[in-house]
Amino acid sequence: MNDLPGTQKLAVQPAVAAKMAGISRSTLYEEMGSGRLRSRKLGRRRVILVSDLQAWLEGLPDGC
Repeated sequence: MNDLPGTQKLAVQPAVAAKMAGISRSTLYEEMGSGRLRSRKLGRRRVILVSDLQAWLEGLPDGC
């Protein structure tokens, strides 16, 4: 599927979400499994809403 110019994806597959967040796929799957990061089923695939990924990142504790 071609991306339309000027549009952003609303949902991504776990591998893409891990790259976007700068974490490993295994860490992402751990977070999904624990329920801390929401994901959805789309047929046989699992997708993560970009807004859910952003909310999860914003909810992480500060590193200070």
